[in-house]
Amino acid sequence: MFFTYLRRELRRRRKAALVVASGLALGIALVIIVSSVSSGMSKAQDKVLESLYGLGTDMTVTKAAAAPGSGTERPKFEFDAKGSDDDSTQSTDRVMVQGFQTLASTTVDKVDKQSGVADAVGGLSMTVMKVDGQFKRGEFKQEGGTAEGTRGGPGGGSGQPQGEVQGGGASFDVNSYTVYGTDVTKQDLGPLTSSKITAGRTFKATETNGKVAVVDAAYAKEKKLATGKTVTIHGTKFTIIGVSTADSGDAAANLYIPLQQAQTLADAKNKVTTVYVKAADSQAIDSVKSTIQKNISGTTVTTSADLADTVSGSLSTASDLASSVGKWLSIAVLIAAFLVAGLLTSSAVSRRVREFGTLKALGWKSGRVTRQVIGEALVNGLMGGVLGIAVGLAGAYAVTAVSPTLTAQLGSSGGGGGMRGGGMGGPGRQTASKALDIALTAPVSLSVILMAVGLAVAGGLIAGAFGGWRASRLRPADALRRVE
Repeated sequence: MFFTYLRRELRRRRKAALVVASGLALGIALVIIVSSVSSGMSKAQDKVLESLYGLGTDMTVTKAAAAPGSGTERPKFEFDAKGSDDDSTQSTDRVMVQGFQTLASTTVDKVDKQSGVADAVGGLSMTVMKVDGQFKRGEFKQEGGTAEGTRGGPGGGSGQPQGEVQGGGASFDVNSYTVYGTDVTKQDLGPLTSSKITAGRTFKATETNGKVAVVDAAYAKEKKLATGKTVTIHGTKFTIIGVSTADSGDAAANLYIPLQQAQTLADAKNKVTTVYVKAADSQAIDSVKSTIQKNISGTTVTTSADLADTVSGSLSTASDLASSVGKWLSIAVLIAAFLVAGLLTSSAVSRRVREFGTLKALGWKSGRVTRQVIGEALVNGLMGGVLGIAVGLAGAYAVTAVSPTLTAQLGSSGGGGGMRGGGMGGPGRQTASKALDIALTAPVSLSVILMAVGLAVAGGLIAGAFGGWRASRLRPADALRRVE
């Protein structure tokens, strides 16, 4: 009887049911779209962070760079003196540790032994400044003859020919690129994990001091490098064994070489700039950070959450809009939809006074009438849920299909979380901003769908509560007064 009456009433009042369902669908669809876009923002931010510090890295340990003082050594480039007829090209380079004061390699073992640390590996980030070019001697052009072109010297001495030096000068090209020294025995942690080997191979565990290198694909294309070719860094030739392609954004470095070779080139024996740390429990990262800071003095520990706070650009702006304006807008629309559905259901009950009064006169209890109204409202809510899920999925699919490009900018001068060239920053360092372009997607998870179903049921129950309360107050006499 319940389902028979329910089906008949819903068919009779299809337009009213559609209005209630559409209102609920609007709110549910908006919640799905906002939730999926927010999830896409989170994934985009994760891609940015992974491209900067490597897959699997939960935090880094560094030593902040000292403030430059009067005794700070400035980069020097020395060139050999050449003869007047020698216009050959000259070249020199300077290898500099990038951004940080170095830490002793033993720090890696100390960090690895801390409670809550699953693994730790050290790396050395460097910048190579290379200057090459040539000097060209100018030619003296004399003006006029000897008599006219001379000028008396002091005291009437012999004169000097008048003229000018033409041509000559110097032409030098400055090339800067980054090199990262990686521990080849632990390649599953650190910035190299954010790239995939697309040609050749990666390092072997036995190549701890090998003169081999992996080159970033973009840098290889720019410099026309490939596997089998050699690249010279500070007089040392390295054979390129592989080409890596960054999963997203820019690579952490242009070249990757074994850590021991990097330490030799930078004159930083048994030194690292960054310790990459993986926590045993991703939920205990803050406690691990506190433990490392407490037990290893003079270090700066930066977590992925700290780094995420420094992300700016359109990604950050869109994320803020999705998490604040979008969230509150969807909540407001959802509340409005629930209220409208409740009011429409209550209004529909008022128009059915004669019907419900007659049913009560025939013996229907108030509870039965209330259950009938709630049942109708619940079906309307489920219809709204199905419609809202469909619209929400369509909206999320449209966002993913368009894939709007967002720019994530990370790193600022004097900031506390910037990173460039394979390490997270710490207070007191000067970093250049690094911009990455990320395509936005809007993935819809099963939990979001289940939440939408829950909202549909909740909307139906709320609407049914309004109508049921109104129906329970009706009396058979109300129906008789409506009889003409």
